[in-house]
Amino acid sequence: MNNTPVTATPKRPLNYGEFVTMMAAAMALHAAAIDTMLPALPTIGRAFTVTSQNQLQWLVTIFMVGSGLGQIIYGPLTDRYGRRPVLLAGMSVFVLISLVAGSAPSLRWLLLARVLQGFAAAATSVVCRAIVRDRFVGASMARVMSVIFIVFLTAPILAPSIGQLLLLVMPWRGLFVALAVFGGSVTLWVYLRLPESLAVETRRGLSVSDLTQAAWFVISEPVSMLYTIAMTVMFGALLSYVSTVSQIFNEGFHAPHLMAAAFAFCASAMGLAAFTNSRLVERLGMRRISHTSLLLFIAITGVHVLVSLSIHEGVVLFSILQAGAMACFGLCVSNFGAIAMQPMGAIAGSAASVQGVIYTIGGALLASLIGQQWHGAITFLPLGAFCCGCVALACVLTAERGRLF
Repeated sequence: MNNTPVTATPKRPLNYGEFVTMMAAAMALHAAAIDTMLPALPTIGRAFTVTSQNQLQWLVTIFMVGSGLGQIIYGPLTDRYGRRPVLLAGMSVFVLISLVAGSAPSLRWLLLARVLQGFAAAATSVVCRAIVRDRFVGASMARVMSVIFIVFLTAPILAPSIGQLLLLVMPWRGLFVALAVFGGSVTLWVYLRLPESLAVETRRGLSVSDLTQAAWFVISEPVSMLYTIAMTVMFGALLSYVSTVSQIFNEGFHAPHLMAAAFAFCASAMGLAAFTNSRLVERLGMRRISHTSLLLFIAITGVHVLVSLSIHEGVVLFSILQAGAMACFGLCVSNFGAIAMQPMGAIAGSAASVQGVIYTIGGALLASLIGQQWHGAITFLPLGAFCCGCVALACVLTAERGRLF
């Protein structure tokens, strides 16, 4: 790579609507790589003669670990070489690794491919957040991230259903080919239409001292760091649901055919919450909305724990309570991310990288800890989410010196 800015030469400028949709589509590669696989997990387990279904959770968790490791690299690169070339490189590798994953001869090789796939997909998370930060600040950034989040949530709403439909006409390996086609389409769109957003004169070096200085600034900024930790535990709660939902519906409810519909319902609730946030955040403020929704998240998951202990909940009640928790998650996390990024304008790429490493790897490991508690009873999921919400509240209270809203 060199210092020459790489820019697209579109016939017409990239307008707000296309920009938001493009960023959401790029970030959706990450979600699609996880959620499309969910209906195929039992099939993959049978294909590789997996003895414990809990092992299949690693197909989700290891992807997130790879994503977290990738974010260490992409942040400094995007601050040095610009947003566009790094994003294009990451998505191109994602397409290639998706094809490799589809031909994995064993579970061990598939897990290795998933690590690399997550590593490549990390580019979309880091670079897209940095591009948004280049163009927007404060509540405007929170509004844009909420709108992106709405479009982005189309992936988890549709992906399990699409995965189930594809499995009717192709083996599970074909799902990775579908991911490669989706990734290739978005890569071409970015190549043709996205201009560079980072000016050459504001780019940073790749020396050890520059990287250390940027990382230290992110880690030592207390409000940013505490909100990042709050995001981490909330993300862990969400990912524990994603990584175990197939087992819950297969082994708990004995209704695998209802998983896609219930998953879409819960994701729709999160999308509706993100839309609400985009309409209200500039008027009510990031803190008032996120703090209120965090308290509601704790209340809903607490009620869910009591319900799961006292009665045998069915799919409908589970979906309603889970949808309520995910709606609160949608209101929390987009605002937490914007608050954490606010002081990081000069080093947005490196900041997105460091924060992304923390909440992605931390969330994945926390989700694995929660998910391994699955032994046939639903209680483990809301109980884990309740504990995560309480830790997030402690971080927020510390960051705000005991004063919410």
